[in-house]
Amino acid sequence: MKTHILGFPRIGADRELKKALEAFWRGETSAQDLQAVAKTLKERHWAIQHRAGLDWVTTGDFSYYDHVLDTACMLGCIPERFGISTCDAGTPVPFEDYFRMARGDAARNIPAMEMTKWFNTNYHFIVPEISAHQQIRFSSPQLVEDTRQASALGYTPKPVILGPITFLSLAKSTDGSDCWQHADAVADAYAELLAQLDGVCPWIQIDEPILCADLSPAGRAAFPRVYERLNGALKNTGLLLATYFDVLDDNMELALSSGCSGLHVDLVRGGATLNSLLVCLPGHMSLSAGIVDGRNIWKTDLAKALATLGNILDRFDARRLIIGSSCSLMHCPVDLEHEDRLDPELKSWMAFAVQKCREISDLAFLLGEPGGQVSTEGISLLEENAAELRSRRTSGRVHKPAVRERCNAVGPHMLCRPTPHADRKKAQEWLNLPVLPTTTIGSFPQTTAIRQARTLMSNGTMPSQDYESFMKKEIESAVRVQEELGLDVLVHGEPERNDMVEYFGQQMNGFCFTRNGWVQSYGSRCVKPPVIYGDVFRPLPMTVFWIRYAASLTDKPMKGMLTGPVTMLCWSFVRDDMPRSEVCRQLALAIRDEIRDLEEAGVRIIQVDEAAFSEGLPVKQRDGAEYLRWAAQNFRLATSGVSDATQIHTHMCYSEFNEIIHAIAAMDADVISIESSRSRMTLLDAFSVADYPNDIGPGVYDIHSPRIPTEGEMEELLHRALACIPAERLWVNPDCGLKTRDWPETTASLRNMVAAARKVRASLTRITRRT
Repeated sequence: MKTHILGFPRIGADRELKKALEAFWRGETSAQDLQAVAKTLKERHWAIQHRAGLDWVTTGDFSYYDHVLDTACMLGCIPERFGISTCDAGTPVPFEDYFRMARGDAARNIPAMEMTKWFNTNYHFIVPEISAHQQIRFSSPQLVEDTRQASALGYTPKPVILGPITFLSLAKSTDGSDCWQHADAVADAYAELLAQLDGVCPWIQIDEPILCADLSPAGRAAFPRVYERLNGALKNTGLLLATYFDVLDDNMELALSSGCSGLHVDLVRGGATLNSLLVCLPGHMSLSAGIVDGRNIWKTDLAKALATLGNILDRFDARRLIIGSSCSLMHCPVDLEHEDRLDPELKSWMAFAVQKCREISDLAFLLGEPGGQVSTEGISLLEENAAELRSRRTSGRVHKPAVRERCNAVGPHMLCRPTPHADRKKAQEWLNLPVLPTTTIGSFPQTTAIRQARTLMSNGTMPSQDYESFMKKEIESAVRVQEELGLDVLVHGEPERNDMVEYFGQQMNGFCFTRNGWVQSYGSRCVKPPVIYGDVFRPLPMTVFWIRYAASLTDKPMKGMLTGPVTMLCWSFVRDDMPRSEVCRQLALAIRDEIRDLEEAGVRIIQVDEAAFSEGLPVKQRDGAEYLRWAAQNFRLATSGVSDATQIHTHMCYSEFNEIIHAIAAMDADVISIESSRSRMTLLDAFSVADYPNDIGPGVYDIHSPRIPTEGEMEELLHRALACIPAERLWVNPDCGLKTRDWPETTASLRNMVAAARKVRASLTRITRRT
């Protein structure tokens, strides 16, 4: 048996990559400095895997920004607007241009490439852009160089690359042409890479998660000839076809007939078809069993995993078995040993990436003991693991009967607002808002001073009264800036919040928090997901004090800002001992209590962000209806206890809205704001076609890029939006929150946004008068 992981976190245990990237972007360090950090991280991560006892170390899992963008650059798929599409074959894209593609080019006012979610995870990838005349060619030897370096250090490398079928499935056409017309050219470029790796390593992992999702007919048609070309490029190295995130059923025949030497399956989320897979697996094909969860932080049940692996070995040659993680460990924090402040009992239930590497080795050790007899060391290992799992199952900290009873008592009257949106809108006319009202999504820049104040407060250095005074000054400053800019609906700016989920979780029962449990969201953006380990409830109000203070500073409407139950679920590491829908219901009841208290405090516009609503969707469309049913239901449970005169907003991040438009309508928020600027408002087509009845605020500028959009650019986007949405139902706002931006670009962008809204508003007034 061999052991491996599908990938290791890139960011470093202390977020070294994030810090190096941001220093480089600020011009404080050179490209050579950034490359030195990358080299250190790669070598450190290979050493971790080797020390854990894994047979192979993974190369190619590192990326300066995004592995899908890396693949596009490797293929020479560079959008023409960046002016670098003529780079020589075999020449990597320069650093500056690489980051311009991901973040936009502020100097030349060139927008970034579109970004969206990686299947049903919280990781964002850069969407490849392909045109009819796109020239595809192998353009980067980096993976070959890294693999040779790992080998030179004495490791057995296993390079990983994103598969061509998944790449083309995720790409979008820029001119209406069919991306699949490039399938043969893409296969040729991949074949050139594989030929350079042939003989350098025993295996090459090629990731095709699209095989566990809804592969298009064009993708199915292209798969056989593409993989015939890829396998033909290898003589001395095996190709490991890696699938994950769900069951391999509809496309199992494709995978089994791929000609690859090995197949990886996700047994955590896709184990239901294991028995049928074992019956059909060709004799030449090894099986990589993804038995250790790559997407959560709970320890593996070693006895249960051994039973699954034993079932495989009953019908399978051990020499063809590879034990691994279910998917890349990039979705996990790096090392649990860095958690020196975590409660010891809770810590004993967890495993991060470093520990998961060891779990894989432990499973191989337990399976491979001579004669099948478990040694004293093996017995001790199993007994310790069983005791930790038993502690978690029986802990009184996990189970709260009163919470379960309240969830069971939820009735139909709590799951919807009694009045239709059209009638509620009349009741909300007291807001006296203009046509095309302007607002923001909630957060304002988190300055160094704000972060330092929170740190000082948390470690006890800053007295609570000084902290309160500091935050009140920050809130007042944000309110005055918004008034000066002329925004119509204000926010308090959220200076007191460290994270849109962690802030709330810290005030609820059933959550715990890591000090260094960071995972990558996109680029240098890292998040530290809370851990939901037990039953959830809200002991006290969480936001009322700050938002009531902000509202007292202005005569304009002030939005209360909350994070919705689905997003709190999706952006946390969630307990795996009960259905996710039940955890979500507990969260919804906690948010319902907070909304009730905000309304009683006089806050009559309340935004309940569901940025991650689409992330919870199963990767197969056929399985989505049940998730969407309970997700929309729990949003309504959280928000339906208010009067008609209280306006409920929500916000959603990058989504394929066509797939979920009916669920969005079922949420019945008075106003929804969405990210739509990178798509040039094309995402609104779904709302138009479905005749979505409620108000919409399509983002008119991309907050993920440092560039400042012009007034004319946003005016154009508003006119595009008006082609889909009537003016009386259209709001004007940025794509997302502004916490990652600085104040100069924030105020400049918002000033242009308000000016664009006023100009379009005036043009509508002139048209009305003429009519």
